[in-house]
Amino acid sequence: MTSARTTGKVTTEFTRCPACGLITYASRLARAGGVCPECGAHGRLSAPDRLAYLLDDATVAPLPADDPVRDPLGFADSRPYRDRLAAARRATGLSEAVLCARGTIEGTPVTVAVMDFGFLGGSLGMVVGDRITRAAETALADRTPLIIVTASGGARMQEGVLSLMQMAKVSQAIAALDDAGLLTVSIITEPTFGGVAASFAACTDVVIAEPAARMGFAGPRVIEQTVRETLPDGFQTAGFLLAHGMVDRVVPRGELRAVLGRLLAVTRPAAPGPAPDVLIRDPARLPEKDAWDTVRDARDPDRPTTLEYAAALLDGFVELHGDRLAGDCPAIVGGLGVLRGRPVLLLGHQKGHTTRELIERRFGMASPEGYRKAARLLRLAAKLGLPVVTLVDTPGAYPGVAAEERGQAFAIADIIKQLCSLPVPVVSVVVGEGGSGGALALAVADRVLCRAGAFYSVISPEGCAAILWKDAAAAPRAARALRLGARHLLASSVVEAVVPEPADRAQVTAAVGDAVAATLNALDGTAPHELVAARRARFRRY
Repeated sequence: MTSARTTGKVTTEFTRCPACGLITYASRLARAGGVCPECGAHGRLSAPDRLAYLLDDATVAPLPADDPVRDPLGFADSRPYRDRLAAARRATGLSEAVLCARGTIEGTPVTVAVMDFGFLGGSLGMVVGDRITRAAETALADRTPLIIVTASGGARMQEGVLSLMQMAKVSQAIAALDDAGLLTVSIITEPTFGGVAASFAACTDVVIAEPAARMGFAGPRVIEQTVRETLPDGFQTAGFLLAHGMVDRVVPRGELRAVLGRLLAVTRPAAPGPAPDVLIRDPARLPEKDAWDTVRDARDPDRPTTLEYAAALLDGFVELHGDRLAGDCPAIVGGLGVLRGRPVLLLGHQKGHTTRELIERRFGMASPEGYRKAARLLRLAAKLGLPVVTLVDTPGAYPGVAAEERGQAFAIADIIKQLCSLPVPVVSVVVGEGGSGGALALAVADRVLCRAGAFYSVISPEGCAAILWKDAAAAPRAARALRLGARHLLASSVVEAVVPEPADRAQVTAAVGDAVAATLNALDGTAPHELVAARRARFRRY
């Protein structure tokens, strides 16, 4: 709601936030990108405003938008479809429900398609489908990332089955970008439903939602009126989608350009520099150490976590969430960043330092959703040609009933098999505990390293003691019998090298970074088929 007060020749416009009722200057709201400064509610932006807000200044180059009016059915309800189109054009100043353009975001060239809900509810018709498809084809020709901002009620009923075909048409254009190894990103805004949600909005590499944006195939009213189900609070909102593994991130509008800029940085050519060789390759250089002492050191809650390694070692790290099926797992984290000039995908088990953090992260014991999230991100790395770095620190996969119901064994089996054929370099570092198949699931790699104070085992010492000694208190004895420790791992060639353990915490993360960077440098220039063949030969010899 907007009002104007005129004094002499000066006109001041006010607007009211529909969420909290705040009355503020319209110009202030515009500078904030339509976000209420009081409650943070995200107002709807027109497609032109969204393009201007998203792209770098003076870089917006619109793609052709001279499509003829399409009315394949000569449709009329209470008024002819052509009249509705004409009214929408007058009301919005747009010729259709999407604008497409070239431009840059923080200096990186992109192609963007922005839908406008104000034009017939952002519905997907033939012209909209054509324009987004042409935007994808432009991205393919220019070899730029494609970003699609969605705001739609779904397919346009007035164009009948031909509007339904747009779902497949746009999706196959995005599939061509997958084949070409080009990054695709969806930005979900309020609302995104129906055929748009069930096609190109959900099939991009990265899905970002604005706060409180809703997304789903069937809208709430349809669900309530057809199957008579009671909907939970927050159903289909951005927070709900994040918790259920459907979107990668929920990003406030004011932070969106920065997040996109960091994501886009991984599409730039790698420029890695030299790295010092800190690795220990001779077991004789490692001191003899009691196996139980190694176990206790590896479990020290003060050791850096994967997210701390990411913050220390990667420029512009962007964590990505969700398995796109059912949920997100806090015990495995992953995302994109730049390691000393080289874009990489980082995956790792996540524990914590306090009891509360450890419980929240399930002590690094991943669920099937965690392994499926990791598998999804591995597919992204393969598509973009990014090396993969994994950090292993887990007592094992989560053993609960719910995990078994959701296919824990299948999830672990799938990711192990996937890593056996991944066509990019993979370097794994056991940075703490390496417990059983839950650890191996992130450690089928070209080079496996471990920190000097880490261990890698078929079973936890407590588990071994309970089974074979019938007494969990025999864990120290079991640890010694299993020869847990870096020296045995190196001597048996389970790991290629050991990362030394500096006393200073900052030096610990730096040493891991040096080790990974040097190892990736050594793998440079290896053809994908050679990587896969050597990786398979590595594990065949055991």
